Amino acid sequence: MSHSVHPSDALFKGERPFPAIPACEHFAGSEKLILKALELQDKLGPIFDITCDCEDGAPAGREQEHAEMIVRVQNSAANRHKMAGVRIHDPSHGHWKKDVDILVEGVGETTAYITIPKATKTRQIADMIEYIQKRAAKSGVKRDIPIHALIETHGALRDVHEIAALPWLQVLDFGLMDFVSGHHGAISASCMRSPGQFEHRLIARAKGEVVAAALGNGIVPAHNVTLDLKNPYAAYQDARRARTEFGFLRQWSIYPTQIQPIVDAMKPDHSEVSAGAAILLSAQKADWGPIQHAGELHDRATYRYYWEVLQKAKVTGIKLPEDAEQAFFG
Repeated sequence: MSHSVHPSDALFKGERPFPAIPACEHFAGSEKLILKALELQDKLGPIFDITCDCEDGAPAGREQEHAEMIVRVQNSAANRHKMAGVRIHDPSHGHWKKDVDILVEGVGETTAYITIPKATKTRQIADMIEYIQKRAAKSGVKRDIPIHALIETHGALRDVHEIAALPWLQVLDFGLMDFVSGHHGAISASCMRSPGQFEHRLIARAKGEVVAAALGNGIVPAHNVTLDLKNPYAAYQDARRARTEFGFLRQWSIYPTQIQPIVDAMKPDHSEVSAGAAILLSAQKADWGPIQHAGELHDRATYRYYWEVLQKAKVTGIKLPEDAEQAFFG
């Protein structure tokens, strides 16, 4: 094996690589807000995704025009980074198939992902993915379109491990507001905020299950929104707790000032990034055989860990050592 073999080739033979996607997903419903978010993406760099919202964002009765607007914006020069996805209507809504038809035909090759909300069982999400797959084949789309599934109902939580194993799945999103509302007052509204959202046992259990199901199936667990729009530090604190106490690797943003704090909270530790860069550069020179670094043995098991650290560093905007940048991302 030549020393220039890339870690993604050396370390994932016969395995599915873990998705290297941004740690923040920003929601925007109207054309004006989507365009503002794309401008901000240009300014901050490609460190967050934008979810163009067909569900809560679309005015009732104007669903078709809304989906067509999203196609137009995602195909425009404003979407320079091609890091905008879309949330379609839920399985009980009469327009979801039409959403899929318009979006897959219009942006099937470029949209970052399609998010499915409010399912109550595996079968609903499986049927929707099957419909997306058929529509993609019919439209000549050559790629697997990444699918994100929202876990926000009792039924979806019950089926979460089955849901996480479905094809094309990239992310499991936890939807806190609908989850709390579905408890008929048994969980108080204060638990839609911190600290209750992390400490109430029913919510903590649900979050733990979502993360376990996602990571057990090689997909990304994404944490719910922070309701406090006036205090960006609240979004940072929520994302930090979600990351360190529950293992979430991504969080939703609903206000532009929340984006950078979420990204910062989800960043890997700087010392891990520099250690990972040094270890992987040595491993590459050793044809990915075992090495010693700082008096410790490292092999493919730790190389996999540090390769994911470097990818997370990259998508959160951490500057990598120049030789690692050249070797792995040049």
